[in-house]
Amino acid sequence: MYLDPEDERILQGEFGETRQKMLEILTALGKVFGAEKIIPIKSAQVSGASYKTIGEWGLRWLESLQAKVVVPTVLNPIGMPRDHWEELGISREFAEKQQAIIEAYRRLGVKMECTCTPYYLQLTQYGDHLAWAESSAVVYANSVIGARTNREGGPGALAAAIIGKTPEYGLHLLANRRPQIAVTIDGLYSPKQLKDIYGAIGYLAGKQVGNRIPIFSGIRARRDDLKALGAAMAATGAVGLFHVEGLTPEARIFKFGSAGLEEIIIEQSEIAALFREMEVDVVAIGCPHCSPTELEEIARLLEGKTVKKPLFIFSSQQVLRENRKTAEKIARSGARIVPDTCMVVSPFMERYRAIMVDSGKALAYVPDMCGAMARIGTREECIRTAVG
Repeated sequence: MYLDPEDERILQGEFGETRQKMLEILTALGKVFGAEKIIPIKSAQVSGASYKTIGEWGLRWLESLQAKVVVPTVLNPIGMPRDHWEELGISREFAEKQQAIIEAYRRLGVKMECTCTPYYLQLTQYGDHLAWAESSAVVYANSVIGARTNREGGPGALAAAIIGKTPEYGLHLLANRRPQIAVTIDGLYSPKQLKDIYGAIGYLAGKQVGNRIPIFSGIRARRDDLKALGAAMAATGAVGLFHVEGLTPEARIFKFGSAGLEEIIIEQSEIAALFREMEVDVVAIGCPHCSPTELEEIARLLEGKTVKKPLFIFSSQQVLRENRKTAEKIARSGARIVPDTCMVVSPFMERYRAIMVDSGKALAYVPDMCGAMARIGTREECIRTAVG
């Protein structure tokens, strides 16, 4: 694998042990996947940020590193909000460990934004090479923006952030971005009906698609809808990229579209079966984190209403700062807006027996990550359940 002279010097330890180890991680990955070189990246997003998921050994590893990131880098959601965590029943022991993780990343130069939606925080453009770790962010960047990133592991993403480069393989190469399977949605749905079920469609499609690249036809979706679709497919399958004929930016490159590909059909009855009735203890929205448009929709649905069942809304600090008035409207209903963390990586959601979500990704992760039963509903159904 080709390395330029400066990379060779890093590998020889001239710029410190940490940078040497980080480049060793990248070159090892490159050799495994047959990369010919490492290429510059525009940004990184690092997972392994919640103490719930990385534990003591992960914390110790982070604290051992002595270097700084060289590209804009943010974190995946951590295990609690940075402020007022005690109000959610987070233990002091957990909070101290989580704060130590935050400080370890801060010392490395990582920007203290903790979100699974880094595309709301910084300009990411078509063709940009990235090193992002969160599966829902990866599939959004590749599919909706047309940027290029593999799904990095936590150490790999951090290594790329410190070196500023990543191995050129997988979805960084145009030849590997071709559609491999066609997906059709059975039944006649209005645009409004489709908007409410993209998470469910993705949940079902991911199970059949696996790690292949699907192409959808016959849908017209907003970016938030595509976010829900891709996040769910990344959770139930291993989808890092999808195309929608006539809509997503790379669909025009592969002009043959879905012709000649194996086809799977998402049946109307399968979708309906997911929306089963079940008594729940709590309602959680924002997996992936809510966009400004989604916050506005939630505020509209809650206007003049009072929450009777616990309702948690998850979003990033920056999105909440930039949409403060909308967040205040939501809070007036009694709903709790929670920044920095996520329903599946925080221990405070483990107290609930049954959780209602509006997300196919959350539907997939809640049972294992929270130890709770999960029920999916449309956003309107979630709000109706919360307000009684």
